[in-house]
Amino acid sequence: MALLGIAILILVIIIFLAIAFYVVRNIGQLVINAIIGLVTLFIVNFFHLMQYAGKPDIGYDWIAVIICALAGFPGAILLIILGLLGITV
Repeated sequence: MALLGIAILILVIIIFLAIAFYVVRNIGQLVINAIIGLVTLFIVNFFHLMQYAGKPDIGYDWIAVIICALAGFPGAILLIILGLLGITV
């Protein structure tokens, strides 16, 4: 039974190391994508582009910033589409 626990622990460590290696290897792309998403959100709010559709600007609350930081440009587009549909995040 102890051997099974050790095998599962080794498997979990290998999976964690693989995920960490992937993140470290692609950290530059993730940072650039996050910056592009946040800049897109800023530009939409700075030029009040949502008001052309009769909707209020997208707020800079913590959930919107996290979505833009993690999902980047597609996250910003998702927030814009949700804002146009009247769904606030």
